[in-house]
Parts: sequence; C-alpha cells; structure tokens
Amino acid sequence: MNKEQFVGICLQLAGKVKQTWGGWTGDTRQEALGRRQQLSGKAQQDNGIEREQADRQLKDFHDQHRNWYF
Repeated sequence: MNKEQFVGICLQLAGKVKQTWGGWTGDTRQEALGRRQQLSGKAQQDNGIEREQADRQLKDFHDQHRNWYF
C-alpha cells in the first residue's frame, strides 16, 4: 500500500462520516459533500493502485532483463 492509497482510504472514511452526520442532522449539503469526498477518495485510491501496478511491472521487467540500463 502506497501513500496515495492510504490517503484515498482516509478520504473515503471522512466522507462517510460527513454523509452520516448530514443524515442525522438533516443537512443535505453536508450529505452531498460527504458523498463527493468519498468519490474523490475512491478515485485517489484507484490511482494509487494503478501507480503501484505500474511500478511492479517496471520492477518485474528490470528483474527479467538485468543487462538493460535505465
């Protein structure tokens, strides 16, 4: 797990808390902000996963072709 994934998970959690709090208090704006923050966190988490996969593929390629120089 890299930093982007962790931050994305934290944003999703904070968004869920905002959404729930908005539901309890009847604040529809707060609920919408919470859903938006969850979506942003999910996108950041997915981006972190893609980045991690790309790093892994590069490392695998480098391990297979040790005589290549980057």
